[in-house]
Amino acid sequence: MPEKSLYEMAVEQFNRAASLMDLESDLAEVLRRPKRVLIVEFPVRMDDGHVEVFTGYRVQHNVARGPAKGGIRYHPDVTLDEVKALAFWMTWKTAVMNLPFGGGKGGVRVDPKKLSRNELERLSRRFFSEIQVIIGPYNDIPAPDVNTNADVMAWYMDTYSMNVGHTVLGIVTGKPVELGGSKGREEATGRGVKVCAGLAMDVLGIDPKKATVAVQGFGNVGQFAALLISQELGSKVVAVSDSRGGIYNPEGFDVEELIRYKKEHGTVVTYPKGERITNEELLELDVDVLVPAALEGAIHAGNAERIKAKAVVEGANGPTTPEADEILSRRGILVVPDILANAGGVTVSYFEWVQDLQSFFWDLDQVRNALEKMMKGAFNDVMKVKEKYNVDMRTAAYILAIDRVAYATKKRGIYP
Repeated sequence: MPEKSLYEMAVEQFNRAASLMDLESDLAEVLRRPKRVLIVEFPVRMDDGHVEVFTGYRVQHNVARGPAKGGIRYHPDVTLDEVKALAFWMTWKTAVMNLPFGGGKGGVRVDPKKLSRNELERLSRRFFSEIQVIIGPYNDIPAPDVNTNADVMAWYMDTYSMNVGHTVLGIVTGKPVELGGSKGREEATGRGVKVCAGLAMDVLGIDPKKATVAVQGFGNVGQFAALLISQELGSKVVAVSDSRGGIYNPEGFDVEELIRYKKEHGTVVTYPKGERITNEELLELDVDVLVPAALEGAIHAGNAERIKAKAVVEGANGPTTPEADEILSRRGILVVPDILANAGGVTVSYFEWVQDLQSFFWDLDQVRNALEKMMKGAFNDVMKVKEKYNVDMRTAAYILAIDRVAYATKKRGIYP
C-alpha cells in the first residue's frame, strides 16, 4: 500500500522538481492546484425498477496548453483524492510528450461487475450528461480507464451527440475504430513501454537480445508490453503476474501462448510451463528490466532495497513511492517514470482526436511510426534534462513538464 495518499505522493514529486528548477512560489501554487473539480450525485434506474444514486467526479487539473485530457474509471473505491492525483499526473504526462493538452480525470464510485449491461449503459449515459457542463471536444476529452472500454466510450459519444443535436466524434477517445477510433489504440500504452524499455537498455549498454524482463500485471498494458518486448526487442520475458499471483521461467515464455491462456483461464498462475511465485517475489527477481504494470505503490520503502533489476519501466501509474524512488536512485537503478513510460496511450488518444477533428484517418503503420518517433523524442528530451540537472529520470521528466506548463501559464497571464 502507498505510504501517503496518491495526491500527496503526486504533489511531493512535483515539489522536488519545482525546488530544483527554482520555480516561483506563486506559480508553483497555481500549478499544484486543480483548476476545476466537479462532483455529481446522479440517479440511475436499475433493472428491477428501484433507483440508486451514484457519486461521480471530473477533475480538470490544468488547461494552459490545451483541453483537459484523461480517462474515466468505474471502481467501488474511487475517491476525489485519487481522481485529483490522476488528473495532476495527466497534466505532466501530456506536457512531457509535448501534446497540446492539459490534464483531466474522472471516476464513478461503482462496482461495474454488479451491474447488468443495461444498467451500465444507463449509468454511463446519465453520468456523461451530468458532466457535460464542463466537457467538449475543445475543452475536455475523456477516454477509457479502469473498468471502462470502447463500448462505454461509444455510449458517451452518442449521449453527447444526442444532447447537442449532431454527431461529435472528437468528444472522447478510445472509441471503436468504426466510430472514429484510431487503429493501434489498444496496444499503444504497451508499445510506449516497449520503446522506453529498449531505450533504457541502450542507455545502460544492455543487449536487448540477451536481456531478461519481468512484468508485474498482465492486463492490457502488461500483455502488450510483454508481447512487444519479446517480439520486437527479442528480450526474454521470464516472469509475469496478475492479481492472483505470478509465474517464473528462466528460459522465457512464449508470450502469445500466455496471452491465449490468460484469456481462456482468467489467470496466468495455473499456466503449466512456469514455477509459481508471488507478486512480491516477481518484483525482486534478478532481471535486467522490471515493468510494474499493476497497481500504485508496488515498489515502496519496504522492498526497494531488494529490487535487483537494472531498469524499472513504469507501465502503471504511481507504482513507485517517493521513498522507494530515493532508494532506487541511490542504488543506481534507472527508473523510467510513469509520466513518460506509459504515455503511449494518451499519445495515440491525441492522434485519434486529431483524426476525428479532420475526419481523416490513418493506417496502422502511420500510428505506430508516429508513436515511436514521439516516444523517442520525449525520452531523449528527458535524458537531456537529467544530465543538465544531474537528477533521476522522474525528476527530469517533471522538470521538463513543469517548465512547459509554467511557460504557457506565464505567457497567457492571469485573466482579467
